[in-house]
Amino acid sequence: MDNKTYLIFGVSKGLGRAIAQQLPQTTDKILGISRSEPDYLDTQKNMKWISMDLSNPALSTQILKDQIHNQRIDYFIYNVGIWEEQAFSPDYDFEHLSQSEIISIINTNITSCLLTVQAVIHNLKQADNAKVILIGSTWGLDNHSGKEVIFSATKFALRGIIHALRENFRPYKIGVSILNLGYLATAADEQNNEEFIPLVDVINALRFITNTSNASCVKEINMPAMQDENI
Repeated sequence: MDNKTYLIFGVSKGLGRAIAQQLPQTTDKILGISRSEPDYLDTQKNMKWISMDLSNPALSTQILKDQIHNQRIDYFIYNVGIWEEQAFSPDYDFEHLSQSEIISIINTNITSCLLTVQAVIHNLKQADNAKVILIGSTWGLDNHSGKEVIFSATKFALRGIIHALRENFRPYKIGVSILNLGYLATAADEQNNEEFIPLVDVINALRFITNTSNASCVKEINMPAMQDENI
């Protein structure tokens, strides 16, 4: 099997770290994007780390172009999602959110996504079966019960992006998918709690998408935890 090249965002911790460590084969190449340096680089020999601050979309996109040049990219995985400071708590108050916080969330979650996908289209075209996978959220699905306005708006926007991108990429047989996740079990005490999704289940969903041929397209996968009542 040919070695693949993964472009993975958010590799320093949480889901992004799990994706980088568990999804690619050891012979594959990983271009790992994050603002802070991952603490496992010494053991992840097949990953090149690229430092980028996605709250500055124009600058981060230029850094990406300068680093990857004309390398083939088989899998683009945008695992980025910041939220309001008081999100998911009783203290959340949309009325008093600062403009700077709103702009930063939109730049990181949406503008950077658009600019970085656009920047690597020629890299994706070089692959025989390229996939663009955006990590969405159940906050981007109809009739969820969350209050987080900006986070929800950006996750709804991701779904709009993938539908339109699919039409642009159809001639090149580049698959475009979104994985809408509920609460993730990223801490040790969450692993056996059915209100949280085990990371291994997310990795298996991503593996399913990456293993499909270019004759089919996985549009959306919605994955709340079994006991998640938000959706």
